Amino acid sequence: MGILRYAAFSSDPIGGNPAGVVLDATGMDAEAMLATAADVGYSETAFAIPWDEKTLDVRYFSPLIEVPFCGHATIATAVAHAERHGIGDLVFRTGAGPIPVRTRHDDTGAIVATLTSVTPNCRAISPDDLEPLLRLLRWTEADLDPALPPRVAYAGAWHPVLAARTRERLADLDYDFDALAELMREKKWTTVDLVWRASTTEFHARNPFPPGGIREDPATGAAAAALGGYLRAMGLVTPPTTITVHQGEDMGRPGVITVEIPAGLDAGLAVSGTAVAIPVSPPAAR
Repeated sequence: MGILRYAAFSSDPIGGNPAGVVLDATGMDAEAMLATAADVGYSETAFAIPWDEKTLDVRYFSPLIEVPFCGHATIATAVAHAERHGIGDLVFRTGAGPIPVRTRHDDTGAIVATLTSVTPNCRAISPDDLEPLLRLLRWTEADLDPALPPRVAYAGAWHPVLAARTRERLADLDYDFDALAELMREKKWTTVDLVWRASTTEFHARNPFPPGGIREDPATGAAAAALGGYLRAMGLVTPPTTITVHQGEDMGRPGVITVEIPAGLDAGLAVSGTAVAIPVSPPAAR
């Protein structure tokens, strides 16, 4: 088993969201995958089991839990696979369902991966859920942008979507880690997608991920897809359109996620980004 490390949604290994990638996890059980993810220590590690030349079974583990789908680890796995086997079309069979993945070269020669999410969903968040969520984030309703009402959105995993009224509110992330983790486990929320709208199609985001043992996820493809589905369902964009999500700037790991939003409420969202291998320092001499 070889464990690769890639930074997704960035061309710089110190940017974006780091992911572990195991391109052939044949023979590994869930316990071994979880232990490996905990040892890697990133927000997610993807474990792929080749089914045939174009199909991979893929599971995603944080240091504490398995999640049904992870966008940044999908992008990282697709780029790592393309570097070794060539660009083209694949299907990742995930806990959320089949995810078509395409890799191509951009004008600079870098590999860009695009995943298409499962059918998105968007639902209201009850006052009984919103009140403790805001309280544990140390936000108030006055911190919210009234033009983007709170919802819970899905494009492979569930994420509450909360829009900040100001960029300063988004930048000030200070929450009750243990209590929020407990609430999110109870509600089966993967991350909280905190966003600020810079323009109609440009957003900044932060994603607390305490159920996975991670204070903040630096660039979250699944949440970006869910955000795209939310915007379409709420009539806040006119599809087909493309949005750009900037994430990780407040952590010193800037990344850029592109989400194509097609017309039709049942159509999956196309999430694109680059990924780059993270150099691993050799062990120190003894």
